[in-house]
Amino acid sequence: MSDYEHVAVERTDGVGRIVIDRPEKYNSLSPETAADLRDAADALADDNAVRCITLTGAGPAFCTGADLTTFEGDSSDSKRLDTLAGQLHGAVETLATAPKPTITAVNGVAAGGGLGLALAADVVLAHEESRFEFTYPRIGLSGDGGSTWFLPRLVGYRKAREIALLDEPIPAEQAVEDGLATEVVADAEWPDRVDAVATDLATGPTKAYGTIKRLLDKADERTLSAQLSAEKDAISRLANSDDYERGYAAFFGDEEAEFEGQ
Repeated sequence: MSDYEHVAVERTDGVGRIVIDRPEKYNSLSPETAADLRDAADALADDNAVRCITLTGAGPAFCTGADLTTFEGDSSDSKRLDTLAGQLHGAVETLATAPKPTITAVNGVAAGGGLGLALAADVVLAHEESRFEFTYPRIGLSGDGGSTWFLPRLVGYRKAREIALLDEPIPAEQAVEDGLATEVVADAEWPDRVDAVATDLATGPTKAYGTIKRLLDKADERTLSAQLSAEKDAISRLANSDDYERGYAAFFGDEEAEFEGQ
């Protein structure tokens, strides 16, 4: 069951699933939708029983960014954009930094703020009919949702400028080639593949996954010496975890480890 009006949330076998549920509006973000999305992401990130988070959209779109029908098209929108971006950014930051794996299942167009949401996860599964679009210059705006942070880190600065300034739709196959997405999934395989990846991550060593994410996140800020020190401290701490004992025993046994996220 979901406790939110504009997003659907369910928890099953360690996987927390969020669905942006405004298909009639192509899952565009009203302030209320963005707030629900932020709150749902935070709740799943804080839930120790949830070991993997997935995000997708209802209907034919993933997320088309701000719901422009709620705007006026003049300077009064400055406050609206500030509010909406703040709510969206909470969800983006949670997806990127949650202490557990996150997946975006990009089932259709991901545009504007939806692009940032799509790129924020650890694994980005792209439906074969999906596409990725920056879109902001079309209405004289710059970018939000973390898109200007993710793009240069994923594709390089020159390619990021091309994507943002030329603003051409990027199909799924090209998104994988460019480094925006992890893999393309055929329509016939879509739900099963999304569930398989989520289940695989939800049954893995959750503490180790979270530690890996933190190490990768801080790598650009540190010198090699500082990163080596952080790695040493982290791997030593993880040796105290129950999952390390399970993994070690399985390494010398005949069966795979049954991790419990502890």
